[in-house]
Amino acid sequence: MNSEQFGYKKLRIWQDARDLTISIHQMTLKHIPKFEMYEEGSQIRRSIKSVKSNIVEGFGRRRHKAEYIRFLDFSYASALETLDHLETLHETESLTNTELFSSLSEQLTHLSRSIFQFTKGVNLYHNEDRA
Repeated sequence: MNSEQFGYKKLRIWQDARDLTISIHQMTLKHIPKFEMYEEGSQIRRSIKSVKSNIVEGFGRRRHKAEYIRFLDFSYASALETLDHLETLHETESLTNTELFSSLSEQLTHLSRSIFQFTKGVNLYHNEDRA
């Protein structure tokens, strides 16, 4: 396989999303009550995986600027959704580890900002002829 096919792995936003996917998955296994595994825990796992997957799918469509931006927008929205689920877990006292909550919240905020800035860059500088 051509190494260019996996060029999305070089993107910092994808790397950060991958790290957060692992951290949030582990958080739902170790730090929330069992009943949350199939409620809010399931929702937060799906939304963070969507962040990463939409970055990949957008990258796969990067020859078409509008499609690339569309999937980056989905990724950004999923990052915000994930932050909302995290806040819900903390506010309902299902996630009582405040240090873990703060760390994940900061990382999600950073990731959402990075995706937003990356999308702005794609919008300004993307050249479909060179994608």
